[in-house]
Amino acid sequence: MAADGLDPIAQFEIHKIFELSLGKYDISFTNSSLMMTIGAGLICLFLFMGTSKRSLVPGRLQSMAEISYEFVADMIRSTAGRDGLKFFPFIYALFMFILFANILGLIPFFFTTTSHIIVTFALAMSVMITVLVVGIWKHGFKFLKLFVPEGVPIVILPLVVLLEVISFLSRPFSHGIRLWANMLAGHIMLKLFAGFIIMLFVALSGPLKIAAIAPFIMTTALMPLEILVAFLQAYVFAILTSVYINDALHPGH
Repeated sequence: MAADGLDPIAQFEIHKIFELSLGKYDISFTNSSLMMTIGAGLICLFLFMGTSKRSLVPGRLQSMAEISYEFVADMIRSTAGRDGLKFFPFIYALFMFILFANILGLIPFFFTTTSHIIVTFALAMSVMITVLVVGIWKHGFKFLKLFVPEGVPIVILPLVVLLEVISFLSRPFSHGIRLWANMLAGHIMLKLFAGFIIMLFVALSGPLKIAAIAPFIMTTALMPLEILVAFLQAYVFAILTSVYINDALHPGH
């Protein structure tokens, strides 16, 4: 059995930092809780530093903050229309939280909160609850038009409605699993190649230690790819959230 230091699964283990309980419920503060707190704090610090000294000629932090703002705003406008901008704070918060969580998880000895399906599923459920509340509040029973596409022959309409309902109910699962699976797989791959570096360097002797260069090159090459994946997964989660909110705002479209 591999040592904990080389075990690619060990990086996903949740450890209690200090124990807390509420009645029979365990609400201990864990390494996952710590990383979420750090991520949220860094987002607040980034936005505070980027907007505290607003100027016509922006500095680096101000430029990055403005780019992130415009990026998410343009994404919402293109998918949900101007009405969707009402939900900009919600979608922006999701995008930034997932992005920072993904990036922080790439730092050695840090914990990746988005590699746990309970976290990604909770984020996905917050999106679906928002969609349902907005759709029903804005349209009432007309929201059910979402499940009845226009122009469908009456003969196959029941089957189409059933498929639409199943598709809608599966959204939180696919929404959460997509993010979780990509983060889990990517981090396992990085850990495996990093482990190979140590194993080859320790196991081989003399000039043969040069064989450790191969997994080192692979690890180095995978890092930029994982950074790109970290951004893309935050983007995919945010744009799908915009699409789902558009369904709630315009169920007949």
